[in-house]
Amino acid sequence: MRSKITIIGAGNVGATCAQRLAERDYADIILIDIIEGMPQGKALDLLESGPITSNSSLITGSNSYEESANSDIVIITSGVARKPGMSRDDLIATNSKIIKDVVENVVKFSPDCVIIVVANPLDIMAQLTLKISNFPRSRVLGMSGILDTGRFKTFIAQELNVSVEDISAFVLGGHGDAMIPLPRLASVGGIPLTEMLPEESIKNIVERTVNGGAEIVSLLKTGSAFYAPSAAVAQMVDAVVLDKKKILPCAAYLDGEYDIKGVFLGVPVKLGKDGIEQIIEVNLTTEESAALKQSAEAVRTLFNDINL
Repeated sequence: MRSKITIIGAGNVGATCAQRLAERDYADIILIDIIEGMPQGKALDLLESGPITSNSSLITGSNSYEESANSDIVIITSGVARKPGMSRDDLIATNSKIIKDVVENVVKFSPDCVIIVVANPLDIMAQLTLKISNFPRSRVLGMSGILDTGRFKTFIAQELNVSVEDISAFVLGGHGDAMIPLPRLASVGGIPLTEMLPEESIKNIVERTVNGGAEIVSLLKTGSAFYAPSAAVAQMVDAVVLDKKKILPCAAYLDGEYDIKGVFLGVPVKLGKDGIEQIIEVNLTTEESAALKQSAEAVRTLFNDINL
């Protein structure tokens, strides 16, 4: 039986995610957006590519949630991007209202789904989604760690001129300035990164990883990243739809893990058909643990400022 996946938000991230998932050919896809004609047009364009890319995914565009009923997975990409002159607080206030409406409809039409949050600020929106949905924490997760880790691996591979497939690494913490790349646990073909690169080079890679999203925004001028974020979402969906039990860095709600309680943070998790099946606790140094707790407090403070 084919899975049913709904993507809310038919902008660059949502539409590109729909394309990646359609070409996997294991699910039918509903693309929802409030702009009349846009999700329908993009869905039809994707549908017509099926005979060319040899997939039979049924792709439907809609401006309402009825089409999404009984989805197995719902991916939330909706929300506004930060505009010039818009503060982080303004962004949170605006997107919180959007997410509240979206999640209420998701719960109404797909009460048993797994929700993957992509909307920014990601950790805050994931926590808001969990609160509004009242789902078990296993069924609400955020896409951030895979994206941040992808950037980390890319910059390591570039610096060493090696295949990205040889890089093992991951990033913890909040999505943004509070993320924590872990060079100590990174390796290249099984060799510790700290033995492959000098400290200064590693420091530069970590800094570029933390600013990875901002670098793309500064180059695009009028938009933000969508190819890598959509690839990260697709990897998460693969793990759930195919019950892969894959260990991936995702934003998860911590309830005592890492000695942190009541907040979403990027950590390694085992993903399967029911969502998060296990949160993996990595042994951290005192310094790394302190940085993770500081990241948690930054997320907690911002979430507590939401007045909904």
